[in-house]
Amino acid sequence: MADKSEKTKARLPRGFADRSAEDIRAVEKMMTTIRSVYELYGFEPADQPLIEYTDALGKFLPDQDRPNEGVFSFQDDDDQWLSLRYDLTAPTARFVAENYERLPKPYRSYRSGWVFRNEKPGPGRFRQFMQFDADTIGTPGVAADAEMAMMMADVMEALGIKRGDYVIRVNNRKVLDGVLEAIGLGGDDNVGRRLTVLRAIDKLDKLGPEGVRLLLGPGRWDGGKEGEGDFAKGAGLNDGQAEAVLRATARNTQAGQDSSVSTNAVYQEGVGELSTIEALVRAAGYAEDRIAMDRSVVRGLEYYTGPVFEAELLAEIPNEDGQIVRFGSVGGGGRYDGLVSRFRGEPVPATGFSIGVSRLMTALKNLGKLDSADVIAPVVVLVMDRDTDSLGRYQKMVSELRAAGIRSEMYLGGAGMKAQLKYADRRGCPVAIIQGGDERAKGELQIKDLIEGARMSAEISDNAEWRAARPAQVTVAESELVAEVKKILAAQAADRAKGGA
Repeated sequence: MADKSEKTKARLPRGFADRSAEDIRAVEKMMTTIRSVYELYGFEPADQPLIEYTDALGKFLPDQDRPNEGVFSFQDDDDQWLSLRYDLTAPTARFVAENYERLPKPYRSYRSGWVFRNEKPGPGRFRQFMQFDADTIGTPGVAADAEMAMMMADVMEALGIKRGDYVIRVNNRKVLDGVLEAIGLGGDDNVGRRLTVLRAIDKLDKLGPEGVRLLLGPGRWDGGKEGEGDFAKGAGLNDGQAEAVLRATARNTQAGQDSSVSTNAVYQEGVGELSTIEALVRAAGYAEDRIAMDRSVVRGLEYYTGPVFEAELLAEIPNEDGQIVRFGSVGGGGRYDGLVSRFRGEPVPATGFSIGVSRLMTALKNLGKLDSADVIAPVVVLVMDRDTDSLGRYQKMVSELRAAGIRSEMYLGGAGMKAQLKYADRRGCPVAIIQGGDERAKGELQIKDLIEGARMSAEISDNAEWRAARPAQVTVAESELVAEVKKILAAQAADRAKGGA
């Protein structure tokens, strides 16, 4: 026997999570709804592998001996670097480029699956999580972007989120890029500063204009005052540059810019595309309470090239600690014209949207919009005798129940009757089937309504009364098994419908 000190410690890796049956079913239910909307819009399912060549992912090209920034990577036996995908978009771009000639253009597809980030985990920040994407590749006009925003609004409502509790916010990276170019941050030499500016803008909701102004300028202490918390170095913009950025990103702004910004060609192109998207969604009947033009939306700091969008939940929702919070973003996307082009050396326009499945599921559960309670635990046939003949009879009962469409199982453990009933209770089983030697001799069996039994046991305190009442237990002929179980399950369903058991 191995020494206890040699036992392997059971421990979950940081940044990963185990999933319960309830969570799995809730996700499947939610994704079925999302899938139905994507299908309604004419998108087709597709799937790519979890592993890609590292250079195909593009965003995290290795600059050292091994690619270790942002992705989980390993070297194949041919010395090629492979990585777990960090999103679903890069593999889609690779697939389209590789199969470009045979695919219909535009290519409209959706996919769901796990993605992996080799990053420091934290509260609500996992190294493995699920996304559900839809992409249109091969459409240069912003009508495809407008359609993405409308489809996301329809997804929110299909999931039971009412108007006023969500909004799809739309911006255009060309607006931001034009402003940055106009204030002197264009060109390859300013890539780092541009990213710092974009990250600062992304904190507008959290820090407000004045907090962001500090991040655009000299920097900001996390605590809000000098010496409090860590210091975040700013982008080093002067007052005029910072003001131009803040004016351009004010939510729902119609304010003008100084001439250097307003006459910038990239800026003008972005504003024009936003106006076209707004006209298209309004013509289709999507008012501002569903789809709003919002200059503060950043998204995709490194690869979005045009319109960007974000699905935000506005409802105040209790979190896991019971605190009422504004939930915020549950998905986003935008135009990424450069990803497929990277493989083909020619322009290939593309736009897409990604839903954060786990985050949206948590929000829906806390809103009471997602429930897996309609999945009933199995009926359990207890094993009272373990000879081959008896086991065959128990298995025959299970087969009859399953043939009638009733979820059921024969107890396969080695415990006695008391422990078997405890097992059934822990599983939440609705019914237990019991047949010992006496019942078998008479061709009968006992059927125990465990839901009703639990309710009645709470009302009966005296053992004598319990023995006399024998709550929720009936004896029937073997031939009546299926009919009686159906009757009990129907009664339980009626109780649930009335808000009962």
